[in-house]
Amino acid sequence: MTNFQETFTLIAKTSSGLEQVLADELIGIGATDVSLMTRAVSFTADKRMMYKANYCLRTALRILKPLTSFKAREEDQLYDQVRKIDWSLLLSTEQTFAIDAVVSGKYFTHSQYIALKTKDAIADQFRERFGKRPSVDTVAPHLRINLHISNDQCNLLLDSSGDSLHKRGYRIVVDKAPINEVLAAGLVLLTGWKGDSNFVDCMCGSGTIPIEAAMIAANIPAGYYREWFGFQHWVDFDEALWKEVMTEASDQIRDFDFEIIGSDRSAKAIDIARENVRKAHLHKDIQLFRKPMEQFVPPAGGGILVINPPYGERLEEENINALYTLIGNTLKHKFKGYKAWVISSDFFALKLIGLKPSKKIPVFNGPLDCRFVCFDIFDGSLKDKKTREAGSAGEMTDKDANSNQ
Repeated sequence: MTNFQETFTLIAKTSSGLEQVLADELIGIGATDVSLMTRAVSFTADKRMMYKANYCLRTALRILKPLTSFKAREEDQLYDQVRKIDWSLLLSTEQTFAIDAVVSGKYFTHSQYIALKTKDAIADQFRERFGKRPSVDTVAPHLRINLHISNDQCNLLLDSSGDSLHKRGYRIVVDKAPINEVLAAGLVLLTGWKGDSNFVDCMCGSGTIPIEAAMIAANIPAGYYREWFGFQHWVDFDEALWKEVMTEASDQIRDFDFEIIGSDRSAKAIDIARENVRKAHLHKDIQLFRKPMEQFVPPAGGGILVINPPYGERLEEENINALYTLIGNTLKHKFKGYKAWVISSDFFALKLIGLKPSKKIPVFNGPLDCRFVCFDIFDGSLKDKKTREAGSAGEMTDKDANSNQ
């Protein structure tokens, strides 16, 4: 069985647009054979790396371990192939399991029915061999099994994460339309920020983006606050190795010198953010203010701004166009020296910011096709900036020429 090999392939699932960020994270923690897929990244791992990936990766949603693949074009073929696997190597009669099925193509069309047939095959094998069967628990099973079917190609995978990895464990309550923690971390990483300058989110809502930023700056593992992972219930779980992985990662936590600030015009949002920041024990690292963006004064010295403003599809906003015009005016007048990043699915409203983007990155916020746009805020006009840069480049060239004489 693949479950007991020393090294094996793992697949880390992520949001569309974050594949390269996740690949870079994997390389950073020592993974090998890293390869981009659609909304996923594959890599080679051993048990230690599987534990480490679950604990450390900020932009992974799930870490899946391929179990077996086979061809099937009808329910009975699927049932027979699933029943061939010796499930007693992975599960006991006292444990619980769940099936997550995703189907596409012409042979299988109903994912819930396919999940039921897979469950029946596993349960019938146990009943025949042991006289009893494990129970199904769709909320917190000991073993979560993924079945992916595309036409007649069937892939069974074991979910080593259990709950989705975006469920960090620090978010007690949320305001309306909260950003997913994995996307929030991905946005911070896409800016290139590593805790080496000030970081501001003046539309912070429940505080997710500032919290993820602080975790990145302090090198706090993404899974630091979670109570459990799926692999902890696996038959071959190595508790000593798991403690070693946690200790090694936690030993890398560090202090940082720059400010992380969140603000929002909503008193309710700031109250919620405060609770979540406290739960993450980051109340000494993140400052929170109740203040609308146009009244916010960022810390001097420049830095990174990331905001997730309302989109037309996401929240009711009396005048979305006026809001984005206000964002643009505030950036021009108050955020000189900052790189300002804005995520939105409202492409027309983004143009109303009135600044020329230096970067546009396609990302998805749930089902919404968004752009993560960077605006470099500097003194004077773009023409002035280019003139200054050309002058600086000329000076460097002269210096190089003189140094070579």
